[in-house]
Amino acid sequence: MDADVPLEWTTEESRTYTPTHTDREMEYRTYRHESGDLRLKVAPASLDGEDHPGYALTATSYPGLDISDTMRVRRVLTFRRCDRIAQQFMDLFSASYDGPGSLEDALEYAYERTREHR
Repeated sequence: MDADVPLEWTTEESRTYTPTHTDREMEYRTYRHESGDLRLKVAPASLDGEDHPGYALTATSYPGLDISDTMRVRRVLTFRRCDRIAQQFMDLFSASYDGPGSLEDALEYAYERTREHR
C-alpha cells in the first residue's frame, strides 16, 4: 500500500466504507511523516462538518499535541483526485523539510503549491 508514498511518509490508516444514508462507497486515508510532526488526511468533506460534496485534504501539524493545528489544503470531488493532490503535497513537503525548525516553512511551501486558487 505504501508503494506510491514518498519514502519519508507512511500510510497510517486506510479504509473504505458505505455510510448508512447512501449506497455510495466512501474512502478515508491518513498519512504520517516520519518525523511524526505532520499528518495528512484525505476524507469526505462531510466528516469535518462541511456541507460540501466530495473530499477534503487537511494537514495537521504536531498531531496529538496541545499545539496541533489543522488546515484545509484543498477540496475536490473525487477521492482519487484528492489522493493525487496529497501525493503532490507529500513530495513538496519532503523536498523542503529539513527538521523540526523548518516544519512551518515546508508546510507553507507545500500548501501554496497545492491549495485551491480562487
